[in-house]
Amino acid sequence: MFRTARTSRTSRATGAPPRRPRRTTLTALCAVLLALLALVTGCGKPGSPPTKGPAADRLPEYAVARNFSLPDSPTWRRAKKRGHFTVGVKEDQPYLGERDPATGAYAGFDIEIARMMSASLGLPPERIRFRTIASANRETALQNGQIDYYVGTYTINDNRKKLVGFAGPYYMAGQSLLVRADENDIHGPQDLAGKRVCSAAGSTPYQRIKDDYPKAVLVSYDTYSVCVDNLLTYQVDAVTTDDAILIGYAAKAPDDLKVVGRPFSQEPYGIGVPRDDDALRFALDDALAAREKNGDWKRAYEATLGLSGVPAPTPPAIDRYPAT
Repeated sequence: MFRTARTSRTSRATGAPPRRPRRTTLTALCAVLLALLALVTGCGKPGSPPTKGPAADRLPEYAVARNFSLPDSPTWRRAKKRGHFTVGVKEDQPYLGERDPATGAYAGFDIEIARMMSASLGLPPERIRFRTIASANRETALQNGQIDYYVGTYTINDNRKKLVGFAGPYYMAGQSLLVRADENDIHGPQDLAGKRVCSAAGSTPYQRIKDDYPKAVLVSYDTYSVCVDNLLTYQVDAVTTDDAILIGYAAKAPDDLKVVGRPFSQEPYGIGVPRDDDALRFALDDALAAREKNGDWKRAYEATLGLSGVPAPTPPAIDRYPAT
C-alpha cells in the first residue's frame, strides 16, 4: 500500500479552539472508514494484480533432491547440520521479493528461485530462514556468514566478483525509470537534469546515474519502497532501478505510476554466495540449468513476476566462470 499526497484545508469563523468530537462520533467515523477501506481493497479493477502479491496456493512445488551431498562446500555442510538454509532477500519489491506485514511470509520470483535452489541442494524449501538484507549490506552478510546465499535482484558485475561469488544469472533485467502517471517531462535518462532521482544506496542503478547523468539530483535510501513513497508524495521526480522491480510497483498502482522509456542497461541477476565457496556456486549453476529445463523456472515466473502482465522471457545463459 502506497501513500498518496493529499492536501486538507480547514477554516474557522472565530479564533475559538475547535470542540473535541465525542467518543461516539469518533467510533462511528472509524467504522465508516473501515467499511470504505474494505470496499476499496476488496473490489479492484478487472485484471488488476492481487494487493498482496502471488497466491500461495498457486505457487509451484519443487521436488527435493534425495541423498544429495556437497562435502566440498563449507556453506552447505553448515546448512545441512542445522537443517535449513539462511537466505538473504528483499522485502519491498512487488512480485520479486515482498514480505507480507501481517503474516511475515515472503513471496515473489526471487523467493521462488531461493526455494527451488534449496530443494536442488537436498533441503526442504519450507525450512528456509529468510532474512531481509539491504542492497548496501549484501557483500558483508555473505562474507560474515550471516546468510548462506542471496537472491534479491543482485546484479552480477566484476567489482562484486572480487568480494563474493555468483551463480547464474537466472534473469536479465535492465535499468529504467518509474514516474508518476501525470509526469510528461521525463521520457528517459536524458531528461533527468535538475530532477530529483531516487534509488537504493549501494545499488548499481544509483552508481550509473551518478556516473552517466551527473546533472540529476540523486537521493538514496536503503529500500526502493521509500523511494516510491517519496515519488507518490512529490518529494522526488523519478525512481530508478531495474525494470523488473519498477514494473511490479507500477502494476500495484497503475493509476498513479508508470514506467517510461526503454531500459538503458543490462542487469544480469545472480545468486550471491561466499566468494571462496566454488563448490556451492557450481552446484547452484547446475540446479538453475536443471530447473530451467524441467519447466520449474517458467512456472515460478508465471506465478509471480508474470502477474505484472509481462510474459516470461528466455532465461539468460549461465556464466560458469572459473574457480577463484
